Amino acid sequence: MFAVVEIAGQQYKVAKADKIFVPLLESKVGSKVTFDKVLLVGDDKQTRLGTPYLSGASIEAKVLSHAKDEKVLVFKKKKRKGYKVLRGHRQQYTEIEITKVS
Repeated sequence: MFAVVEIAGQQYKVAKADKIFVPLLESKVGSKVTFDKVLLVGDDKQTRLGTPYLSGASIEAKVLSHAKDEKVLVFKKKKRKGYKVLRGHRQQYTEIEITKVS
């Protein structure tokens, strides 16, 4: 059984025991989280599609860790003006494991 769920404005295709990285969640490591914005649930026999969300469907997950992505460097320069700016950014993520699709 698989599902398409919306987490923090992004859509993910998940199944039981999947480990995915999602944008940072305000949950502690080891805690359980529930996502109610399920767009689609399907298996080998049938597929249910929501308009836009399925009522009564939910995804349960366990928070495994919080991590940061690789650093992205942003460099701005204007020629002949002496203007240079170098900035870095590291996006924060939460790793979750899907425990139940219902």
